[in-house]
Amino acid sequence: MAYWLLKSEPSDYSIDDLQRDGITPWDGIRNFQARNFIRDQLTIGDQVYIYHSSCKQVGIAGVGEVASAAYADPAQFNESSKYFDDKADPDDPKWFVVDIK
Repeated sequence: MAYWLLKSEPSDYSIDDLQRDGITPWDGIRNFQARNFIRDQLTIGDQVYIYHSSCKQVGIAGVGEVASAAYADPAQFNESSKYFDDKADPDDPKWFVVDIK
């Protein structure tokens, strides 16, 4: 088991949202190094620290767990998404997500 730091802005998605939803895809990652970690190294059961940034209480807000293997981020193919990537190919996806619980 490994430990990972996942950053979010609580105005976009907070630890409270995760507690309410129970499980969520950790989507919208558009940094190649972070993508590589998600795609190649995060595994089911790994622990994650949810780090809140750009807020009054910056820091680790809670703990979660990786609940799925990496899969293609569907937002990269959705033209109405702010995470749409016109160079992404469904046969060779560029961006990946894991589910967090």
